Amino acid sequence: MAKKIQAAFDAARGLVGRTRICDGTGFRLVDHPPVWPEGESIAKREAKEAIEASVRRLTSLQDRLYAQDRWSVLLVFQAMDAAGKDGAIKHVMSGVNPQGCEVHPFKAPSEEERDHDWLWRCARVLPSRGKIGIFNRSYYEEVLVVRVREEILRGQKLPPSLVTERIWDERLADIRMWEEFLARNGTLILKFFLNVSRDEQRRRFLDRIEDPTKHWKFSASDVRERSRWNEYMHAYEEAIRGTAAPHAPWHVVPADDKWLCRSIVAASIIEALEGLDLRYPEVDEIKRAEIESGRDALRQEA
Repeated sequence: MAKKIQAAFDAARGLVGRTRICDGTGFRLVDHPPVWPEGESIAKREAKEAIEASVRRLTSLQDRLYAQDRWSVLLVFQAMDAAGKDGAIKHVMSGVNPQGCEVHPFKAPSEEERDHDWLWRCARVLPSRGKIGIFNRSYYEEVLVVRVREEILRGQKLPPSLVTERIWDERLADIRMWEEFLARNGTLILKFFLNVSRDEQRRRFLDRIEDPTKHWKFSASDVRERSRWNEYMHAYEEAIRGTAAPHAPWHVVPADDKWLCRSIVAASIIEALEGLDLRYPEVDEIKRAEIESGRDALRQEA
């Protein structure tokens, strides 16, 4: 069984490179469809087994990340509604120690948040060294939903002279510089766009409507936003094209198959963490002496 699980994980990991975008030049969303080509994917059973292997591996890596206390990790999840962000976070991070991980869902800005610059509410909850921070939506909303819905931009209290036709290019430039700054200061950044199709989103919305236990997930505004689908796809394409970089790559993950999507997200995180060469801290002679002294004292008690 262990070999089968490892084989499933290796299969999921083999797909990671095809989702990674480190250079947005010429990026087109149409080249990254919501479903893998037939025969190039892995089955649901294999995907679940891959996640099982991933959870154990991620638990070990996170323990060393926390102990080493040198790197911080920022995972950004963006997607259309019902693409599976919550499920991916829940299943992939199920084995992580809560002490070393924080999830921040970003909804409509509060009055206090609108009185600050648009990066402020995300900057104040960035992960500290040794921890994993997960943004369920993020500062990218400022070049996605705000770009599509102009009334939100009008409510941001910006001086009119600053709201020009270059505002989206300027915001993308701000994001690039901010992420480069974070990376230079020891933050590993991974960004995930869970790419769900319009037909699959419709099916999931209907599932929420027909299942009473999922009614709490449903919002009429989600259905209304479907009328702007093409505008959102253009905004996502521009955001990925303008901010993908080696130090802050995007992973455009096909999301129509939930379990496959989750297995690829998990494998992506593990591959990136393994590249950090995480180790438990080595103790010096003074610390070793303290350990020996403590051992002697405890044995004497016995």
